[in-house]
Amino acid sequence: MAKLGTAMARAVFAMGALLGTGTASAEAREVDVGESAYASVDPFIGTGGEGHTYPGATVPFGMVQLSPDTRIQPRAQAYDWAAGYRYDDSSIVGFSHTHFSGTGHSDLGDVLLMPVTGPEQLERGDPEVPGSGYASRFRHDDEIARPGYYAVTLDDSKVRAELTASARAGVHRYTFPEGADARVLLDLRTSMYDYPGKILWSRLRRMPDGTITGFRETRGWAPGRQLYFAMRFSRPLTGHAFHNTETDIAYKGFAPPGDRSPGERAQIEGRQLVGTFDFGKLDAPLVVKVAISPVDEAGAIANLDAEVPDFDFDRVRSAAKAEWTEALSVLDIDAPEPDRRSAYTALYHTLLGPTLFMDVDGRYRGPDQAVHTAEGFAHYSTFSLWDTYRALHPLLTLVQPSSRNADFVDSLLAHRQRSPYGILPVWSFHGQETWTMIGYHAVPVIADAYLKGIRGFDAEAALDAMVASASYGPYDGLREYMELGWVPIDEEGEAASKTLEYAYGDWTIARMAQAMGRADIAQRFDTRAANWRNAFDPGTGFMRAKNRDGSFRTPFDPTASGYGTDYTEGNAWQYSWYVPHDVAGLAAAHGGADALLGKLDQAFEAEVDPSVFEHMEDITGLIGWYAHGNEPSHHVAYLYAYAGQPWRTQARLKTIMETQYADGPDGLAGNDDLGQMSAWYLFTALGFYPVAPGSGEYVIGRPFLPRATLRLQNGKQFTVIADGLDQGHGYIGSATLNGKPLDRAFLRHAEILAGGELRFTMQATPSRTWPGLDAEAPYSMTPAAAAR
Repeated sequence: MAKLGTAMARAVFAMGALLGTGTASAEAREVDVGESAYASVDPFIGTGGEGHTYPGATVPFGMVQLSPDTRIQPRAQAYDWAAGYRYDDSSIVGFSHTHFSGTGHSDLGDVLLMPVTGPEQLERGDPEVPGSGYASRFRHDDEIARPGYYAVTLDDSKVRAELTASARAGVHRYTFPEGADARVLLDLRTSMYDYPGKILWSRLRRMPDGTITGFRETRGWAPGRQLYFAMRFSRPLTGHAFHNTETDIAYKGFAPPGDRSPGERAQIEGRQLVGTFDFGKLDAPLVVKVAISPVDEAGAIANLDAEVPDFDFDRVRSAAKAEWTEALSVLDIDAPEPDRRSAYTALYHTLLGPTLFMDVDGRYRGPDQAVHTAEGFAHYSTFSLWDTYRALHPLLTLVQPSSRNADFVDSLLAHRQRSPYGILPVWSFHGQETWTMIGYHAVPVIADAYLKGIRGFDAEAALDAMVASASYGPYDGLREYMELGWVPIDEEGEAASKTLEYAYGDWTIARMAQAMGRADIAQRFDTRAANWRNAFDPGTGFMRAKNRDGSFRTPFDPTASGYGTDYTEGNAWQYSWYVPHDVAGLAAAHGGADALLGKLDQAFEAEVDPSVFEHMEDITGLIGWYAHGNEPSHHVAYLYAYAGQPWRTQARLKTIMETQYADGPDGLAGNDDLGQMSAWYLFTALGFYPVAPGSGEYVIGRPFLPRATLRLQNGKQFTVIADGLDQGHGYIGSATLNGKPLDRAFLRHAEILAGGELRFTMQATPSRTWPGLDAEAPYSMTPAAAAR
């Protein structure tokens, strides 16, 4: 965060000079903004319903996410517990150090600790039967969640547990009841999306100085994932015990010293390990600090020594708060508190990933399972690219330093360099590829960054990686796509979605190649970018999958979704709008803008029984066929603005914001997907959205905040003001940019970076005169006139 702090200092100095005030007052204002923003964040938002977020302690983009787990479920029943914690639950299993924020699939939950008292219990027990294991009941009245801090009282043991974190370490403070024998249990058997045999191997070791180290390798979402840890206690051990609860072991080898006495073992290896650590009766809280490493136990120890050299819990908590206060101060919001809470929590969620994935010495584990060193950049992982290229990464180009965005790109390139397949990641975490979802969406992330002027990475190597990823024949029907211009459904599943997403990715390659002067590459991929037309069926008005012979697959049901259909996590009603780079071309294919918008109206206004998606757990947040809980719908409401009818976008957005978001635990209608749902909210609340990352434009919707200021990383500020905004005045009547009339329904990225003021005058009824039917339209490959 030092780089962010430098950028902020420049911004403060610039403000002071401009306003004729001293930097001290400007700095005080910035602190006030950050403190106020920090107080407004509610990490419990999204922990109920379908949000799948966690409430625990982490720092921005931190490698450790230390959070409570309320249930460890078998894989087939684990969807609702993808983040480990569910607000509806009333018991806690323990506190583990790695979590995803908002995913629709899961893993992690590494190094679970639980403070306990009373007789030793090695199993979690039944959450419906108190006292049947080491899990404990809790009450929300005793919970606190703030950015970088979590606390709860465990009712069964009467232990007050507090959590905080640095980038690579989690710190626990346990206050045991007076007179109780204090014990901490470490369980290496638990994991999100658990199943028998998931733990391939693990180890626990007590070092001569009392440090506990270990590792485990799992076969979960990412195969062969290895994670190492080191743990130290603020009080000396009075005893310990290492257990392997696995039964029916075919070969045990020869017994090491102390094998018959768990309390004398210095080390244990196996697949079902649990350790207990005794401290007797304590007269002060016990502090436990745990660092993790992707490389080895020595790396974990070095991370622990570097980031938490002492046992000062409050120091680490204060440092985490300072990081969050600074990170959140990039946005200054003047709005009613419920709106501030939703917006700042959305910003908080967008700063949780990608996550740091390297030791303090720069070492990390790559997709080849070898250890590498990041030279000149910070290495990140957890790239949910099918989700996050749409709004999260575009948002990060505005609210994070160019250096961090360049680190993201360098991390993507490092993955490609180390990948046995020689391509960019599809959906990776902890350095490993999962092959989840479709497309090659690292490509638009890189292109969008480059086209916005972000440098600090090798652009030639980046373009080479993008072309290689878009040319790797064995991947998901790509060979056939290059041959035919579409993915054939009789040879590859979900072919309509793949054809459409490849075409968009191809367009971003063409855009970056053109900007770099590589006309040969630009021409080739510009041609491929028009392949979306091969999926459009003029007879039905839907995007459909073709067979190899060019015929559309029959029979055709536009409501059908799921595996084996033409679409990925959607149906024809949800995927037929996915041409973000050529909306004018899509309108022309429909016979004009009115025909396209009429079809859009059908999608939004249809009466749909949600039970048609019971088999598709990720399709949620229905408004007609529009499904806000899943990403393919996220740009759709903004398409009206392309046809010169932005008031219709404004009306749709009001419905979406009022029905899909709230400032409570069930405040997200769908999985947050590593911040994509939250990034959509934040952009929409500000009044604009990146429909086509790579275009350098943001389509204007309508603002939902009376006043908000982006404190840009170049030291400038961009303020959005909505005069007259209230519940009854939700339509834009007119707009000005820096005092001059804005007669178009989009902004350019360069205009935001230049700083200034975007001012809307809001009114009660739709305005059909702003910006006008003849206004300049947002970017499309096809000239806008063709859509009229």
